[in-house]
Amino acid sequence: MLDKIVIANRGEIALRILRACKELGIKTVAIHSTADRDLKHVRLADESVCIGGASAMDSYLNIPAIISAAEVTDAVAIHPGYGFLAENADFAEQVEKSGFVFIGPKPSTIRMMGDKISAIKSMKDAGVPCVPGSGGDLGDDANKNIEMANKIGYPVIIKAAGGGGGRGMRVVHSDATLINAISVTKTEAGNFFGNSEVYMEKYLENPRHIEVQVLADEHGNSIHLGERDCSMQRRHQKVIEESPAPGISPEQREKIGTICAEACKRIGYRGAGTFEFLYEKGEFYFIEMNTRVQVEHPVTEMVTGIDIIKEQLKIAAGKQLKYKQRDVKVNGHAIECRVNAEDPATFIPWPGKITQYHAPGGPGIRVDSHIYNGYTIPSYYDSMIGKVITHGGNRLEAIARMRNALDEIVIEGIRTNIPLQKELIDDAAFISGGTNIHYLEDKLERKAK
Repeated sequence: MLDKIVIANRGEIALRILRACKELGIKTVAIHSTADRDLKHVRLADESVCIGGASAMDSYLNIPAIISAAEVTDAVAIHPGYGFLAENADFAEQVEKSGFVFIGPKPSTIRMMGDKISAIKSMKDAGVPCVPGSGGDLGDDANKNIEMANKIGYPVIIKAAGGGGGRGMRVVHSDATLINAISVTKTEAGNFFGNSEVYMEKYLENPRHIEVQVLADEHGNSIHLGERDCSMQRRHQKVIEESPAPGISPEQREKIGTICAEACKRIGYRGAGTFEFLYEKGEFYFIEMNTRVQVEHPVTEMVTGIDIIKEQLKIAAGKQLKYKQRDVKVNGHAIECRVNAEDPATFIPWPGKITQYHAPGGPGIRVDSHIYNGYTIPSYYDSMIGKVITHGGNRLEAIARMRNALDEIVIEGIRTNIPLQKELIDDAAFISGGTNIHYLEDKLERKAK
């Protein structure tokens, strides 16, 4: 196994990685900014290194500082977690060129999947179903673009090739607004992502967001761990996730999962990854692949019993997957609610000192969080401060346990989105299952009127 690794992240995912390392006997180095000296994983790590100021640009996005921390502590590998540099191909490349193991896919794979056009092309070649679209960058020929939109059928969506997080996208309903939408999206894409290429896809009006978790080693072995439903979203940010997805049959799961596992072999994938799909009228349409561990990985762990972080570490150490597809069983149901330090009505971030914290307990309840009594949430980073995950023998039991957990959890001194999560868990449409990706925003809009 890897002897010592640098955890190049913060918060709950850094603590999650540290715990997996301790179970495997791997020593840990916690890097941190000046604002994060009191993070729980920094206190628990074997070593810690302050790599810069509170700003993410000065610390968690500072590639030379992170690599220097690995050098001075004699670490052998770097785990990027999620967010920050996790899907930065240049970072992965510099890590490997500096003689360290990057705990994730090869830089070339990250680069290929980071560009949505090349990702779609590679997935089509691998037999993964994709949304009907241009299949490549849109040129400046207005007539050709209008003709293409009519062939695909309105509404269409214009997307930035290097986009993500909901940025660089515009829905178009007619010829009259198409050319301007392409022009504006190109400009926005160039400003945000340094890549002005855009492409066109059919806009699915009421889809669900379904994703498939995969694991693959460098020896050509790959498996899928079933699917998750992440349709409860606000501004393209997931709020509640669950596994398995309501209404997806075992036959559908096996079919799409097998396609994804085989695609991993075709592209030479290594590590943990997620294929994201829009799902509408019984059909899956690939939208992107996340080449890292997901925030919502715990729901998959709860229903399969497979520790995804530990598998990442073993794969990075060159080991073969010990699981075959026949070993993967989906047992019961799991739900995850993200807990954010924000006003539950306005969604304005709410940093500050936690004066009282009590985690929920009981059968089938898991909390992944780095907070504690007296911890001060800084204002410099993402507002997510934890995740409450419940597992039950079936979906209704998982919901009932989540209801209990949200009633029990105590976080005082700041505002959180727990009141919204309580409302959603009791929502009739959510309880029925299968809400689409627009449901939450529509609900909030109706509520605001």
